[in-house]
Amino acid sequence: MKTYNIPIFVPHRGCPFDCVFCNQNRITGADSGVTAADVKNIIDAHLKTLPKENRRVEAAFFGGSFTGIDKEEQCELLGAAKEYVCRGDIDGIRVSTRPDYIDRDILDNLLKYGVTTIELGVQSMDDEVLKAANRGHTRGDVIKAAKLIKEYPFSLGLQMMTGLPGDTEEKSLSTADEIIALKPDIVRIYPTLTLKDTYLEKMYLNGEYRPQTLEEAVSLVKELLLKFEKNGINVIRAGLQSTEEICENGSVTAGPVHSAFREMAESAIYRDIIYEKLKDTQCAKADIFVNPKEVSKAVGIRRENVIYMKNTLKTDIKIHPDEKLRKREVRCVCC
Repeated sequence: MKTYNIPIFVPHRGCPFDCVFCNQNRITGADSGVTAADVKNIIDAHLKTLPKENRRVEAAFFGGSFTGIDKEEQCELLGAAKEYVCRGDIDGIRVSTRPDYIDRDILDNLLKYGVTTIELGVQSMDDEVLKAANRGHTRGDVIKAAKLIKEYPFSLGLQMMTGLPGDTEEKSLSTADEIIALKPDIVRIYPTLTLKDTYLEKMYLNGEYRPQTLEEAVSLVKELLLKFEKNGINVIRAGLQSTEEICENGSVTAGPVHSAFREMAESAIYRDIIYEKLKDTQCAKADIFVNPKEVSKAVGIRRENVIYMKNTLKTDIKIHPDEKLRKREVRCVCC
């Protein structure tokens, strides 16, 4: 069964802080308010494009801090989406919000309106990094909110960022460990991008901030993916979704932007696995077998993994599908 989100963007709604990296209008591609009528129109339009069977669908309020919106407006928007839950047209509602905008009254209200998933913008579990990013919340707020949500029948999602001001690889890995300890159902990983018209752009242009390179971000996210997978946590996104604004020629001033960012990180994992299997074999040629769904990742973008083995090990490799193999399972046969 495949899961689908129907995105309903409420850019910068409900958030009293201007995080240094944030320009929600550019991130979401939206710049206006959303009404109950808009919610219905968006859901109707998306439902026409989705398969009728073997699906799970959630209306997803993204972009702002949903639970910081005036409660009357929250109820209006949630009420519009709940009509579709009650009719069985969708399976639930997802909201994205801040850790410091969670309490029992808020959660009771979300539950009443059929919310099934709550995602918290954690970003980091290091208080110095959170302060440098002007997040306005602390590590303690994250822990308190996550534990409270886990007392309810919600699915919990936690979002983290890498490459924030003051962040390091070690701090990001530590953030991942602390997120794992909170036992979320899902995680998103967003390498920090320097967007136009943000304070982070000013920091970058003034030489006060050095963004991650694409190679650095891929290397780190590769490790994060493995860490979360090892602990049974589903990473539903790595890297911001590409839009007209979020792309190499859009509103990104600097940072590790790439339309196939996750594919690059997944491919880097396969490169390491294949290298470890071949490094002591002295094979001139080798057939590499992987799960059919993983072939493109094993090959690498623009055949990077094939080229890497040729350049580093002097081994010509060919990637083949094998339905008996699981994800990340690799079989090598020297020719």
